[in-house]
Amino acid sequence: MEKMDSSSKESSFLAEKALPIPPPLPGQVITSYRKGFVANSLSARGYLRVSTAMPDMWDRLFDEGYRADVSISTDSGGVIYAHASILGIASPVFGSMLKQSRVAGRQRSISLPGVTHEAVRVFIRFLYSSCYEPDELEEHILHLLVLSHAFVVPKLKRLCEWRLEHGLLNLENVVDIFQLALLCDAPRLSLICHRLILKSFKAVSATEGWKVMKESHPVLEKKILESMIEMDNRQKDRTKKLNERKIYLQLYEAMEALVHICRDGCRTIGPLDKVLREDEAPCSYEACKGLESLVRHFAGCKLRVPGGCVHCKRMWQLLELHSRLCADSDVCRVPLCRTFKQRIKKQNKKDDIKWRILVRKILRTKSISGAPFFSLASTLRSDSFVVHAL
Repeated sequence: MEKMDSSSKESSFLAEKALPIPPPLPGQVITSYRKGFVANSLSARGYLRVSTAMPDMWDRLFDEGYRADVSISTDSGGVIYAHASILGIASPVFGSMLKQSRVAGRQRSISLPGVTHEAVRVFIRFLYSSCYEPDELEEHILHLLVLSHAFVVPKLKRLCEWRLEHGLLNLENVVDIFQLALLCDAPRLSLICHRLILKSFKAVSATEGWKVMKESHPVLEKKILESMIEMDNRQKDRTKKLNERKIYLQLYEAMEALVHICRDGCRTIGPLDKVLREDEAPCSYEACKGLESLVRHFAGCKLRVPGGCVHCKRMWQLLELHSRLCADSDVCRVPLCRTFKQRIKKQNKKDDIKWRILVRKILRTKSISGAPFFSLASTLRSDSFVVHAL
C-alpha cells in the first residue's frame, strides 16, 4: 500500500510539473521603456515583447556611423553621419532630398541651415530608434518641432506639442510658441497659446516676445487685439444675458408665489376662507417673503393709483404680468386678474408688444431650466382677498 501511495504521489507531481505555462490574457499589452522610448508590443499578428537590445543596436548604429553614406552639415560647421535607407524610410522629405543630392564618392551630402548642431543630432537619433533624452528634448524642443514638421515626422511632432502643452508653456514664451504653432500647422497648440494670451493679456503684452512680434508681425498683433476685443464683447453679452435670465427667473418665481398666496395662503397672509397659522413651517417659495410685505403695503396704501407710489406701481405691474401669464382668469384667485385681461384688449399696440416679449422671455427662460409651464388651471374662482394679522 505504501508503494502504491508513493507511486501515485510521484506521478501526480510529474503531471503538475509537466503542465505548460498559460498564455497571457487577451488585451494585455507589454511595453518597454528606456530613455524616453516606449514600444507598444501589440501587433496585428499577436503579442510580441520588444527587447531593449533593439533600440540599443539602432543607437549604436547612429553613434558609430557604421557604413554611413550620408553626411549632414549644420550651421556650426559640424557634420552628422547617417544612413540614406533609414532617413528615406523615416521621412519622405529626406527621401526626396537624397534622390536629388549630389554624390561625392560614396556619400551624399545634405545641409540643414538655421538649426543648431545638437538639435539636428537629437532629431536624427530619434529617426533611428524613437529614443530621446528628456533634457535634450526640452532644451531643443522648438527646433525639434520645426524639424519634425518640415521633414514630416508626425510622431516627434505630436511629442513636441504634448510636452509644450504640459509643462513647458508659460507667459514668457507663449508668443514665440504661438507664432511657431501657426507656422508648423499645430492647431491645438496654437489654440492653447491663443487662449493663454487672451487670459493673461496684460502680462503677456509686457514680455520681450510680444515686443518682437509687434515689430516683425504687426498683422498678427492686430488680429490678437481684435480677438481680445471680441472676447470682451462676448463676455459682456454673456454677463448681460445671465443677468436678464436671473431677472426673468425672479419674475416667474414671484408669479408662482403670488398664486400661492392668493390660493393657499402663506402663514400670515392669504384668502378669507383659509385658516392661517404663523407657526407653520417655512414656505417653499423663496419669493413669498418679499412679496408678502409688498402685498401688505398695497393693501393699506392710500396712494394705490399707478404712479402715486413706487411700491404700488410695482404691485400693479406684477398683477398685470400675472394676468398675461394666467391660463384661465375665470378660475383664478389673484385679484384684478380678469380686469387686466379686459384692459389688454384696449391697450395700445406698442405697449402690448413689450408685454408679449417679456412674457415670452420669462416662459422660455423657465422652460430652459426644466420647470413646468406656468398654469393656473387648478385654481378656484374668488375675488376676495384679505391680510390676516395674527
